[in-house]
Amino acid sequence: MSYLAYNTKTVPTGFRKLLYLNWPVILLLTAVASAGFLMLYSVAGGSATPWMEPQMKRFAAGMALMVIVAMVPIWFWRNMSGVAFGGSLLLLLAVEFFGSVGMGAQRWIDLGFMRLQPSELTKITLVMFLAAYYDWLPNDRVSRPLWVLLPVLFILIPTALVIKQPDLGTAILLLAGGGAVMFLAGVHWAYFATVIGAGVGGIVAVFQSRGAPWQLLKDYQYRRIDTFLDPANDPLGAGYHITQAKIALGSGGWTGRGFMQGTQSRLNFLPEKHTDFIFTTLAEEFGFIGAITLLALYLLIVLFCIISAISNRDRFAALLTMGIAVTFFLFFAVNMAMVTGLAPVVGVPLPLVSYGGSAMLVLLVAFGLVQSAHVHRPR
Repeated sequence: MSYLAYNTKTVPTGFRKLLYLNWPVILLLTAVASAGFLMLYSVAGGSATPWMEPQMKRFAAGMALMVIVAMVPIWFWRNMSGVAFGGSLLLLLAVEFFGSVGMGAQRWIDLGFMRLQPSELTKITLVMFLAAYYDWLPNDRVSRPLWVLLPVLFILIPTALVIKQPDLGTAILLLAGGGAVMFLAGVHWAYFATVIGAGVGGIVAVFQSRGAPWQLLKDYQYRRIDTFLDPANDPLGAGYHITQAKIALGSGGWTGRGFMQGTQSRLNFLPEKHTDFIFTTLAEEFGFIGAITLLALYLLIVLFCIISAISNRDRFAALLTMGIAVTFFLFFAVNMAMVTGLAPVVGVPLPLVSYGGSAMLVLLVAFGLVQSAHVHRPR
């Protein structure tokens, strides 16, 4: 089995592992998070509370967790992938019975010291489990129907539970992230063509079902689609969020209004300014240059992960790294597309920048897995 490759003298031990960490990724993650701290300070009117200070504490805790996870051999995480995925499914089921409600959705479990969102954890454990599955599966079986059906079920089960919460944005990320791992593992393109065709048919069915007894989406989700297609149709109602976001984006110009000078956020025109729409605050204050700089930092993180995956000769480690890189890319791509009007508003936070505990901690643990794969790769 591939993890036997780690039992060699080529793998660093003890404190030497710290030297083998992917330090460019760590520096880039810190730079992105620091941009988030500045934005949270700004939207709070020049105060470290209530958002920036707890966010900084979470980031420090998350970085410590990342290093701890990185020090553990990658073969251990491979063997634990089934337990991690099963545990996240149990937490998703627990949300149905014990979950707390916020903003009309039941997505969190209150642990006392924090509110855990199991769907955030599932995004990563699904990638882990699929990477372990394809590491175990012989290459000649990857595209056989039975062995394709199993990972599809692994993807659809948590997706169905998340949709029920309801959380369409996370459900889309689960489908896309799981599908990406399958594609990277070598599943034949014809399966993806079939899914795309079915997706087009599904979109048609969604529109046809509106107002029918078998309506497929919630009313508020249809309003989000209407807003996406024509936000000016209801600028003070369903189109208010995206209209104000576009005003903030446009008013920033090339260089922005200046730090803490954004009128949309300071005058509270911008909705969810500390979570889903924080990118528009950054674009208003620092302009196109600031926005493109943040995007460049994100893309550099993905690039370094891809380089690490390509250079890794272990199948599980390479698939895990690529899967997390794709999932991370989807995080910021969907959020940026959402707040700029290129995609419907589906409630996806901007990674490491938006305020939130579960998303940040889980994401940094995921990068801990990437670091473990990088540190313990066969040399």
